[in-house]
Amino acid sequence: MTDFDMIMEALTAHATRAAENPRQHGLVAGSLTAFYNTSRFRTNTAQHRASRTARLTPMSNDTFDLVNATRRCAEAAWRGPRDQNQGSYEYAKSGIMLDDLLPAAERPRTLFEPLEHRSPELMSALDAVNNRFGKKSLVLAREGFQKRTSLRQQFRPPRYTTRISDVPVIRA
Repeated sequence: MTDFDMIMEALTAHATRAAENPRQHGLVAGSLTAFYNTSRFRTNTAQHRASRTARLTPMSNDTFDLVNATRRCAEAAWRGPRDQNQGSYEYAKSGIMLDDLLPAAERPRTLFEPLEHRSPELMSALDAVNNRFGKKSLVLAREGFQKRTSLRQQFRPPRYTTRISDVPVIRA
């Protein structure tokens, strides 16, 4: 990942996935931390780590709220113009952390509670489609339509204990 748009696509994918877990358990998040960094193992390249935390007011588990908070964090952490790499860094890792998790019924209310402009049914529908047709069947456009950021799994060991297809077959 070398430019802001690629980092935002990865962070949006993380935020979308992170929003599903609190909804499954009836929780809301109070703050979100977005981070991205270069590989600490590549000592011959320039190193950089960035992270920012945003307070979610009111507390939320809505995908759109978390993605907007993620964008605010990423923009605050990015140095320089967004159309330029800030020092020819090659970012290797990005992620989202949700903090201050509370049950939705127990979340503190604010004095001037904003009107709900999105319904919880929209998030339920998003989760239902992704549960029925597989993860990432329905995604936000900010995640991008091309899979430019993905895990590099060429060095992943076989999963003998979790996948029957990875168990070696011995023929005699």
